[in-house]
Amino acid sequence: MNVRMFAVKGVGQAEIGSIAVSALPYGGVFVCRTHMKFEVICDGSADLPEIFAKENHITVVPYYISMDDEHYIQEGIDISVPDFYQMMIDHSDCFPKTSMPTIQDYMDAFRPFVEAGTPLLCICLTQAFSGSWQSAMNAKMELEEEFPQAQIQVMDSGMVTALEGLFVKEAARLRDMDLTLEEAVPLLESVRSTGRIFFTTKDLKYLEHGGRLSKTASVAGSMLNLKPLLCFHDGDLDAPEVCLGRRKSLQKIVDHFFRYLEQNHLDLHGYYFATGVGVDIPEYPEFIAHLEQRFQETGIQPDDWLKVRVGATIGVHTGPYPMGLGILKKCEV
Repeated sequence: MNVRMFAVKGVGQAEIGSIAVSALPYGGVFVCRTHMKFEVICDGSADLPEIFAKENHITVVPYYISMDDEHYIQEGIDISVPDFYQMMIDHSDCFPKTSMPTIQDYMDAFRPFVEAGTPLLCICLTQAFSGSWQSAMNAKMELEEEFPQAQIQVMDSGMVTALEGLFVKEAARLRDMDLTLEEAVPLLESVRSTGRIFFTTKDLKYLEHGGRLSKTASVAGSMLNLKPLLCFHDGDLDAPEVCLGRRKSLQKIVDHFFRYLEQNHLDLHGYYFATGVGVDIPEYPEFIAHLEQRFQETGIQPDDWLKVRVGATIGVHTGPYPMGLGILKKCEV
């Protein structure tokens, strides 16, 4: 099992100044910064850029990917996300699957912090899509039997992909403001329902295979070159509209987003904003340029713009070509 995070080389346990170092079974180490009120862990579905996770001291517990229903490898460890999408493109008749982190994966991620006496906040993909939260809860209960004083809070983000990433980013901000775990959790819960994603995809067969689109609708949509506009909010995925052609669907994403801002009188002040894409395609820079133009025309400017690569936990349902945007309100502190 591997965990992506800020790390140094070493063995055993030691303290270097205010940093507690603990070895992992696979040879790497965790770095527990003992001056922090709590630390942040998330599952790989948050799709955080690796450099961002490292710079913000966020531990990422990866998901598993299988291309054949038999052999599983860890996303971001054994296979990169671009390579995962390339395999989907090269084997278009293959429908890969993902599997949540195991209880042991979470225990291995939690243990060094628990042993250092550091409170933990673990944020997971919405329970509507995965059992990751339950896996983390089981790990928490196992460790609490061994360490009765352990402080581990496991949160169902109610979110997916970049939206979960924004939620994790906000948790790290609260931590860096020196809030305690008990202070941070209610604040995060208060903004959980404010997150929204507007996105589309190119190939309907993956939605059909995942049971999110009927075969009849998939065949008809493919014949007519129809593309769905998909909206995710508060754990639910809706398809309020279909569009003729890929370019039109990308324009509709932007239209729906700005209509949502107008209807709710939002100027993005005090909000996070994110855009995401699967495999690199020429339409993405055009999509970003169109967004920037609309921001300029409306006078709205996001305070904080996170750009992510949509990972495998969503990619297995959308295929290699998901593209979209999302927002999440920041906590009022």
